Amino acid sequence: MKKIIALALAAMMLLGMTGIAFAGNETHKIGILCSDNTHGWVGAVAYYAEQRCKELGVQYNITTAGNIEEMTTNIDDQLTWGAEALVVCAQWPGLEDPIGEVVKQGIPVVNFDIDIAVDGLYKVTGHNYDMGVLCAQAIVEQIGTTGTVVALPVPTSGSVSELRMQGFYDTVKKIAPDLVVKEYSTKFNAEAALTDMADVLTAEDHIDAVFSLDDSTSLGAIEAILDGNRKDIKVMTGGGGAQAYFQNIQKNEDIWLCTALYSPIMVQDAVNAAVALLNGETVEQVLVIPTAIVDRNNVTEYLDENTPYYD
Repeated sequence: MKKIIALALAAMMLLGMTGIAFAGNETHKIGILCSDNTHGWVGAVAYYAEQRCKELGVQYNITTAGNIEEMTTNIDDQLTWGAEALVVCAQWPGLEDPIGEVVKQGIPVVNFDIDIAVDGLYKVTGHNYDMGVLCAQAIVEQIGTTGTVVALPVPTSGSVSELRMQGFYDTVKKIAPDLVVKEYSTKFNAEAALTDMADVLTAEDHIDAVFSLDDSTSLGAIEAILDGNRKDIKVMTGGGGAQAYFQNIQKNEDIWLCTALYSPIMVQDAVNAAVALLNGETVEQVLVIPTAIVDRNNVTEYLDENTPYYD
């Protein structure tokens, strides 16, 4: 089943990169701009965006990019295609100018997930700050108000990491000011986290908890901990909603695993907003989707073999 889903997702992304997809009665033309990752959370964003466009019966064009230059070109291509509104996952700093120009033309732009400083944007996002708050609370519930916590920020993710870290630190200051927090930067993928966490384990002879900001990061960190046979780590957090991590939460009895839910399904709210704007409806300028903690007590409610988001 997983292989079938992965192949379907890859095919969908290829279609988005090489052509235009249509659905139903093409009453509106929606351009969707994503990163070129075809796996994990980012790949699932494109999958769910396409799914919602089909449900709404709009014409859509999904383009992907690996850097700011490619996404800037894709923005121009979307306008040439005739996009009446854009849903943009603005992954890289520097997109303010090209996206700002689109807004100035009177074309609605719904920014998804990452903050960028452009007046007139609409935004749909998860509650990144609150994710840090809930993860700090979960860690303190498990280890108490003293101990050593390793935090794994991802500076390249911009506001996502910044807000999650800020929520974490603000909460620790209030409820457990004696916790020692040590930061080690990593990335939002399991391979990088495996290597980086192995280095952390070499540098730190005792760790009580790991504040991981992302489920893919957590998967790599778990592997490093198991490889290192470390028994001191009592709790690890995550962020997102990856099925592979949910499965680890369910089966791991040695470490209390949890995650702050940040589902890629919320991109469908961004598509909804774009279509509503084209229909002349009033839309909230900023829509923040609440988060929640998933742990071994409630993880069975979130297991879903049909989702493309596994890692």
